[in-house]
Amino acid sequence: MDAHSDSDRGHSQSFPLRPIYNTTTTTSNSSALPADPVLVSNPTLDDTNVAASLLPSTNRPTRISPSRSDTSHDCYNTDPDYKAQLDPAADSRGPKMSKAPLLIRSSPGFGTGSYGAAPIHPESKDSDSDSDPGSPSRRVSTESYYSRRRHSLDVGHSTTFRASTPSLSRRRKSQSEEIGGSTVAGGLEGRFSISERPLTNDLATDPKSDASSVNDEDGSDDANEDADQDPPDNSPYAQVRASVAPTDNTSLSINTPRMWTLSTLFSILGSSTNLFFSLRYPSVSITPVIALLLVHPLGLLWDYILKRPDDPPEEFVDGVRIDRRTSLNGSPQGQVARKERSRAGRLRLWLAQGSWNEKEHSCVYVSSNVSFGFAFATDVIVEQTQFYKQDVGIMYQLLLTLSTQILGYTFAGLARRFLVRPAGMIWPGTLMSAAMFSTLHKEENKPANGWRMSRWKFFFIIWISGFLFYFLPGLLMPALSYFNVITWFAPDNVVVANLFGVVSGLGLFPLTFDWAQIAYIGSPLLTPFWAAMNVIGGLVIVMWIIAPIAYYSNVFYSSYMPILSASVFDNTGKIYDVGKILKSDFTFDREAYSNYSQVFLPITYVLSYGLQFAGLASLLTHTTCWHGKDIYVQWKRSLKEVEEDSKPVYQPLESETDGTPSNADRRSIRISSSTFDNILSHEDVHNRLMRRYKDAPITWYLLTFVTMTAIGIFVVEYYPIHLPWYGLLLALGICAVLFIPIGIVMAVTNQHSSIYLICQLICGVVFPGRPVANMVFVTYGYISSAQGIKFAADLKLGHYMKIPPRLLFLVQMAATIVSSVTQILVLNWMFRNVPGICTPQAINGFTCPIARVHFNGSILWGVVGPAEFFGPTATYRALVWCFVIGAIAPIPLWLYGRNKRTSIVRKINLPVLFGSLSWIPPATGLNFSVWAVVCYLFNYLIKNRAGAWWAKYTMTLSAALDSGLAFGIVIVFFGFIYPGWMDGFSWWGTDVYRKGCDWQACSYNTVPNGSRFGPDTW
Repeated sequence: MDAHSDSDRGHSQSFPLRPIYNTTTTTSNSSALPADPVLVSNPTLDDTNVAASLLPSTNRPTRISPSRSDTSHDCYNTDPDYKAQLDPAADSRGPKMSKAPLLIRSSPGFGTGSYGAAPIHPESKDSDSDSDPGSPSRRVSTESYYSRRRHSLDVGHSTTFRASTPSLSRRRKSQSEEIGGSTVAGGLEGRFSISERPLTNDLATDPKSDASSVNDEDGSDDANEDADQDPPDNSPYAQVRASVAPTDNTSLSINTPRMWTLSTLFSILGSSTNLFFSLRYPSVSITPVIALLLVHPLGLLWDYILKRPDDPPEEFVDGVRIDRRTSLNGSPQGQVARKERSRAGRLRLWLAQGSWNEKEHSCVYVSSNVSFGFAFATDVIVEQTQFYKQDVGIMYQLLLTLSTQILGYTFAGLARRFLVRPAGMIWPGTLMSAAMFSTLHKEENKPANGWRMSRWKFFFIIWISGFLFYFLPGLLMPALSYFNVITWFAPDNVVVANLFGVVSGLGLFPLTFDWAQIAYIGSPLLTPFWAAMNVIGGLVIVMWIIAPIAYYSNVFYSSYMPILSASVFDNTGKIYDVGKILKSDFTFDREAYSNYSQVFLPITYVLSYGLQFAGLASLLTHTTCWHGKDIYVQWKRSLKEVEEDSKPVYQPLESETDGTPSNADRRSIRISSSTFDNILSHEDVHNRLMRRYKDAPITWYLLTFVTMTAIGIFVVEYYPIHLPWYGLLLALGICAVLFIPIGIVMAVTNQHSSIYLICQLICGVVFPGRPVANMVFVTYGYISSAQGIKFAADLKLGHYMKIPPRLLFLVQMAATIVSSVTQILVLNWMFRNVPGICTPQAINGFTCPIARVHFNGSILWGVVGPAEFFGPTATYRALVWCFVIGAIAPIPLWLYGRNKRTSIVRKINLPVLFGSLSWIPPATGLNFSVWAVVCYLFNYLIKNRAGAWWAKYTMTLSAALDSGLAFGIVIVFFGFIYPGWMDGFSWWGTDVYRKGCDWQACSYNTVPNGSRFGPDTW
């Protein structure tokens, strides 16, 4: 056959397809064939997903290109070799292609077009069988490349290195419609443009067909979901479908000098800046959202400076560039071209690898997310050196910081089968980032309920509006932030301040004009409505009903203290002075404690402890009842994965039989999407697409865990910490037992259950009188859990963005090491160069406020000890019963609701109800109530009444508000407050909210001078 006939005519060769189109669309313009034939992956290639047009001509069928004016969707090839592909019996001569069907099937039973990557057939699960990079199946002919490039120029397509162009968007839209809307882009077309659509309900519309929808006012034909446009195994969760495309462009560059340089740069800048300001009051935090936005123009600028139109073609497999020594026909043209270039030219080409795209952007963001939060171990170092006056060397600081940070990553990696791969683990917090990548890198746009504004324009308008508006509540009129308007009419009324105050009150009037107050406990736009109702239910019952009754009844002597405060008090109603009960060597002075006072807690503090006790107990029971069977099954599969680690691929979950979930499974997960029932045994299109990449072997995580644990044992045994090696193992054991339950709750509800308090209490009981041991115990227990949850969320983001797991492992580990070393260096520089650091006389406010709070906690729980709070004769002994209540309460709910899928009881989630209120204090009732109102408005009303608008704009709205706020805080702090320009600024809007009992934290009862409350002996 004439293998080159198509290229001679200027057309790239490809498999013929029978298009799949939406039968509800009647516009004739949209039925035209695309300008260029669509590229379809060859299923016979061993997991490369390189487009069929890039194959050698002897292995490709030809096609008869239809006329551009042809309106028929059917095109047939009369070539006998092509018929032989379809019918093996048709021709037994000549080279044969695989018997695999030409249409890529998501599974044998669906009968639809290509969705995502080429399938991993059940009989072949070994991703190690990838063909050699130098094999002919992966080579690109220079002639065919330039032939396609000339054709693209002829028809007006851009060949620049931009992420996307309108013309390419139109072409990609036509291609996407022809094969069902979610293909894997391969080859050069995929590298120079983004072929996947950003949202499954927001397909790029052909300009020719735009006119047909101009008069569509009700949004019936806009961004709503359509069964013909969704892959059969797309995520059953609306928020995932609205934010993550069910596609994977396998030809995008990832492992490039640009990605590593920007990742390292932002890891250093973010970690050092946040550590610097963590030791200062007032402080400001640089969030990863800022990095997400700032790095995008830098990536585009990198390409603008280094890219040239005459650069040789590149090919990337799994994000890594394939180096071609010679061209496909054997001539050394490429090698000669390289030799002719100067050293500077070769360096430029090396730096200019690939093009800036959403996968590289995701890796830089993951690096920022890992590194921007200052390491908790630095607080321990500050407390040891500045408060306990211990002399600790740089090696101890590095080993403590690295081991505590990396241990969290090993927990995330070992639990990825439970927390990352199942479709039910949606991780709502990552969806905002995924939506941002779609906003920044895609140009597709389709109307949603009459709104035709693009996401990028919508983001920019909200971002600039939020940034400018923050100057009102953040600088010019803080009363709009602390909007305790009811107390303005009776500022000295204690009851009014207790009930309606927003600083030391319960916040019964949910109104504020500051997004920082609304999103203090997390963006309400990212939390499912049913989860928010659990939170608000707990707030109403516990904080708005039980707390006032107990407070005005003087339970636990609480009426002598503010109703809400983050401080602890003595028996005169003043803030507790821990310095009075310590000896000179910072050990507990029992006699001084007996002469001073026992520790008293405000009623909301007491209830917060009780809720945390109940939440931890209910977390274990709830997880066992609803997920025990799934966890057991997945654990057995994890053990099997260790045994088969020589073939590390994404293994199918328990419910699979042929590589994709059945329709029944999908219906089941849809029904249970708002509960915790049966969500660990289902996968979706994203997990199926990720199976094409080599997984990070579980042995990597096991070896990392063993190594970091050994370093931790060395640290606690060699240095004067007073924590035995089995104490470290106990801390890690607590983390291991609670990690998966905490991760499940976080992945489904976006609510984090902290084990900070339980670690403090257990260490205080097991190792009493050892404050430094208490701090280190909490660091290894709590921080391993908190960091692990953060790492798991990043793994899920990489899962959504289709980042190869092995590369993501390296990115996270590199960012962790770089940020840890950076923070230790910055910390020691500050110790030597900031006069009076961590003292009240410190220059410029570097008083180490966060470290001092943790230091006080180590005194209370490490020195005084839990026995003084919860012992047989202690005041707060009754709180111990909360463990029992929390352990038992989920059982009757499970027994009643397990067989009633439509019962509202299934939506009651006690770990969320109990655990989320641990934010109080320092959060107030206002932070919860207004948060719930916004969640109801967007995630219930708008979602149900304008679903297309919600799907298109909600995640972008959350990202715009968060990032606008972050930039506003930075500009206000550095531009106005830090230089001292606002020192003399004062008017009614800056003072009214501070006049009265809400700001002054008045108590309902007062202690007469010279007297005290509470028991006579303690």
